[in-house]
Order: sequence, then C-alpha cells, then structure tokens
Amino acid sequence: MSGALRYAAALGLAVMAALAGCTNDPYPAADAVEKILYQPFDDPPKTLDPQVAYSVVDHMVIGYVYDTLLGYHYLKRPFTLIPGMAEQVPEGRPVGGGRVAYRFRLRPDLRFQEDPCFSLSGAGARSRQVVADDIAFSLARVGDPAVGSPVLEALGKITGLVAFGKRIEERRKSDPAFAALRIDAQYRAAGPIEGIRVLGEREVEIVLDDAYPQILYWFAMPFTSPVPWEAVATYTGEGGADSFAEHPVGSGPFVLARYDKRSRIVLQRNEQWYGVLHPEWKAPAATYPSEGAPGDAEEGLLDPAYVGRPLPFLSRIELRREKEPIPTFTKFLQGYYDASGVIKESFDRVIQKGDLSPDMRTLGIHLARSVEPAISYLGFNMDDPVVGAKRGDRSRKLRQAMSLAIDSKEFLRLFANGRGIPAQTPLPPGIFGYDAEYANPFRQPDLERAAALLDEAGYPGGIDPSTGRPLHLTFDAGDTGAAALLQFQFYTSAWRRLGLDVEVAATSYNQFQDKVRRGAYQIFTWGWVADYPDPENFLFLLWSPMGRTHGGGPNTANYSNPRYDELFVRMKAMSDGPERLRVIDEMREILQQDRPWIENYYPERYALYHGWVENEKPAGLSLPTAKYLDIDAAERALLRVAWNEPITWPAYALLGLVVVVVAPGIVTFLRERQ
Repeated sequence: MSGALRYAAALGLAVMAALAGCTNDPYPAADAVEKILYQPFDDPPKTLDPQVAYSVVDHMVIGYVYDTLLGYHYLKRPFTLIPGMAEQVPEGRPVGGGRVAYRFRLRPDLRFQEDPCFSLSGAGARSRQVVADDIAFSLARVGDPAVGSPVLEALGKITGLVAFGKRIEERRKSDPAFAALRIDAQYRAAGPIEGIRVLGEREVEIVLDDAYPQILYWFAMPFTSPVPWEAVATYTGEGGADSFAEHPVGSGPFVLARYDKRSRIVLQRNEQWYGVLHPEWKAPAATYPSEGAPGDAEEGLLDPAYVGRPLPFLSRIELRREKEPIPTFTKFLQGYYDASGVIKESFDRVIQKGDLSPDMRTLGIHLARSVEPAISYLGFNMDDPVVGAKRGDRSRKLRQAMSLAIDSKEFLRLFANGRGIPAQTPLPPGIFGYDAEYANPFRQPDLERAAALLDEAGYPGGIDPSTGRPLHLTFDAGDTGAAALLQFQFYTSAWRRLGLDVEVAATSYNQFQDKVRRGAYQIFTWGWVADYPDPENFLFLLWSPMGRTHGGGPNTANYSNPRYDELFVRMKAMSDGPERLRVIDEMREILQQDRPWIENYYPERYALYHGWVENEKPAGLSLPTAKYLDIDAAERALLRVAWNEPITWPAYALLGLVVVVVAPGIVTFLRERQ
C-alpha cells in the first residue's frame, strides 16, 4: 500500500475508533458490574476525627468507617435504638447519690480495620480486637481540651470527665515531660475517670452524675465510637506523618480506600467488620430488618429477598465532588449518580401536583419523602415589655392573635414548593410525643378570631390606645438577602391584615446575634434540627435555664414558666411510655396557651432514587444508612448506555472532511504512478 493510502486508511480507522469509543461515562468500564453507590458532595469534610466531626459531609464518611455501640432501627418510626457493637441496649441502674450507671458489653471478635499503626502493639501487627479500653480511650478524648470535642457539654454528665480534662490540661502546662508522653500514657497518668469503669476486656460501665436517659443516643453517634490509641499516637500530623483527622482507623462496615477530599472519596467494604465475619449472629445492626413502620411493606421495604440478610450489600461507596447543582442534577438524570435532591431550577419539571412528573416516572425514578426531625418557628422575646410576659394576659392574647394570622400552608406553597408540614407543636414527626391528629387551636389561620383576641388584648383593630396608631412592633432578623426579605414580608403582611404595624429590622447575622445577647429584639424567626431523636432535644429549647439573653442557651424566646420547667425536669429523666406521654401532653397545653413560639413548619426532604436502587428510606437524621441499600448494577449499566448515546454526527462530518481533503491527493498520487 502506498504511503498516501496508508495515511488515509490510518486516519479513517482512527476516526472510526473515536466513533466507537465515544462516551461521557466518568467511571471505568470495569466498575459497571460492581455494586457501587455513587453520590455527590459539595463542600469537603472538615475533619474525620469522630470525637470532633459534626457536619453532615463529615458524617458521610466517618459514619461508615467508625462503628457505634448502639444504632437505630432502619425502618421503625419513631426512631428506635438497637444494639450495635454492644450486645444489647443497656438500662440505667441507680448507683447512689442520684447517679445512674449504664453497662455495655461488647460483642466478641470485633476488629479494627487493617492499618500500619498497629505495629505499635506488636511487630508486624496489622489489626487487633476492639476492647473496652478503646471505649474508655475515646471518651477520654471527648474530655481532652486539646481535642476540642463539641459534645463535651452533653457527655460531661459522665462523672469525672470534665475534671479529667482540667487535670490533663494543667499537667501538660506544668510538666514538659508529661506533655512529651505518648497519648495513651498521658491518659493513664491523668486518669482514672471515675465515671468510666473498664470491668473486663469486653465490658465497660458509664456512670452519670444524675439521670439522663438521652445519653444512650450519644452512643449511637460517632462521637463515642471506639478509636485505637495506636492511630492517634501514629497519625499526629508532625514530621511528615498523616493527621488523624484525615487518616481514620475504624471498625465500621467500610474502610476509607481513597481520600482526595477536594475531588473523590472512596469507601470500600470492610471484610473485617463483624457483620461480614459473623453473619450467623444475625446482629440487629448488621442484618436487614424483618419489621418496620406502617406502610413499609407496601413500599417494598420488607421484601423477603432482603429480610434477614447480612449487611452491607454494597461493595463500595464513591463520593465525587460537585460544586454546582445543575451539572450535578444533570449527571443524576444521565444515571451517573444514584440519588439526588430536587433542585429549585428543575422542581416544576420533576414534581407536579405533589408527585413525580410523567417524565421522571418514565425514567423509573422513585420519589422518597422524609420529614426531617427539625422545626422552623417564629418566636417572641418574652422579656420584651410589649410582646413578653410582663403584661400577662394582655400580651398573651396579642401573641395568640399573631399566631392565628400566620398561614404555614401558604408559606410552604410560596417559599418551599409545598415541601413541609405545618407545625402544631415543637415536636416533629418521628419523635416520641408527636401526634399527627393534634390540631393546635392557635395554629389554624383565623383572622376573625385573631381580631377578637386583639380587642380583648386592648388593641382594637390593631390600634395602640396610647398612641392612637397601629401597634408598632419590630421583626428582627439576621439575613438581608432578597429571598429572606420576601419571607419576612409574608409574616408582616399577615399581621398588617390585623391592623398591626410590624417593621422588619434585618441586619447581618453577627449584628442580630448581638441584639439577641443584649435582649434588644421583639419578634424573630429561628429553627432547630435534632441532635438526637428524643423530645427532650426539642422541649429544652423552652426550658428557662436555657434562656439565651441571660444564660447563653438556645431558648431564644427567653421563655420561663415554672410549671413547664417542673414538667420538663420530670420528662427528661423518663423513658418513653404512657406516663412520659402524659407529661409531654401537659407541656404541650402550656405552650399552646402561652404562645412563646408560633410553630411554623417541619421541613420535608424530597429525595430521588433511580429504579436500580433498592431499599431506600431516608432517615432525615444524619445516619449511615447506605449499608441497607442494594444496587442492580446490570440494569444501571444498560440504562446508562441507553440514556447516553453519543452524538456522532461531528465525527462522521470529520470523516467526510477527511475523505474530501485526502481523496484528491490519493487520485493525483495514483495518476503520477501510471
């Protein structure tokens, strides 16, 4: 073959090869048949230290790498604790002086993932068993001021934990030799911690200063996950060593296989996890559940093909960083991410009449709704002389009237695409004490009744008799953005219909916080997301010792009611049951009348899943639920190909151009050879 012909043939073959291989698939072809869950993330994790990490994206990683003594039932609502690494959920036992003890017994043969740090325990060691001393070490880290755990206030109820932190800090400052000791040696020398009693290789007892049943929820979070001292001692971040904050060594169902936190994070199934090593145990947190909440069976969440099977079903979790929501959602529609939220730019295309659009159904996409354990509310500063408690029944009726003017359903329609449930009490769905049938008489919009209450309050038609003008109030806010101002105007317009003059005083967030500290505010809007699913975590927001202005707590309303306080103290020390429910109901009635809050809505999350994802049930809480998911990788691979057929006309045009340009040269070459 002549040189020209060889050149033309090679170029043609190259173009055809490009046509055949043209694809926008971002993943290796070999991964197409793997049970891999693909998820996007936007901001990189701040830390992977379980005693410190608090953000959702942090927990997207450490929730799988670090296991916990307790967990949550995947399907049941209200949320129910189940045993994890511990053999059972312990019950509190009085030990004198008002103190309460909880005893945890670890399962046998729990193992940390393989890691070089274990060479500190013995030459050539790559792993070891998890023992009770590891629980004690992790709790000591919570009390260590150098670690800076954000949950010390809650776990500080463990007898002696705060005192331990003070001792170790003082010794480090006063004794350089002590400060140079390895971390485990420091903890031993500064210990023991009275309320953390290691009773054997697999048993530890936690003693609290007083009754606090909610402590068990903290043992279902990574803050109390066992951590090997070898990892903390090895990964100091000094002298070129990795930092423990970016080199986790856990005992969970997955291990961190790759950590490029600004681009890609890979979690690989941990073959040393107890659920993998011992499926015969049928351990609750390592087995797909056989029962759930009402409606779960109808939703396919109790499929016999999964019930009782060992977890996890996935071989890998891939997290890819995406900075912009629209390209991320596009990749979801192409099948390159398995789940997605609903972005506002595409909401009307995706959701129609409160359900999935026909286009989405055609793609086999599922919509999963979950009400978050959270609340958004409007509050009154109860220290204020006009809207607060000082004017007694007069200001109470003013607050009741203002509550009746706010239509939460309309607010959700205008500002949240209807995603949410109008709130009736501080307790959202999924929390013990929530009653779906309860209708707060002051949260059903009724302008006529509101006007009558204003008359009784001494403000007929909204007029302040001392001025002869509409009663002037201030709505204080820490957001000056256009979207936020529209929401604020929704509230003030509602109150204007009663004849009230409510002025929006929007400032920067820091300026607003300063107002709150000084008590220089009247009406505000705020929200709360549960740290753990217990009514105490919401009702404490109105407990007087938590007052914001005087005590720096989260009771921004500065609400104080002696009977409510008395009931709260009783309620928080009780376990769930009929008696606790009676106490919660009485607290609800007090708040219903006093109106320190106008409960606005419980936010609802819409999640989209492709049809190849099995067993999805969003929790609302930041929980590691991916171990329950399964992927039909074959179906995904076929649909990805179908949905992403390459646009080949540019390549064919290039081939035509090659023929047009090269062919005359070939003809000329052949003629010259004749």
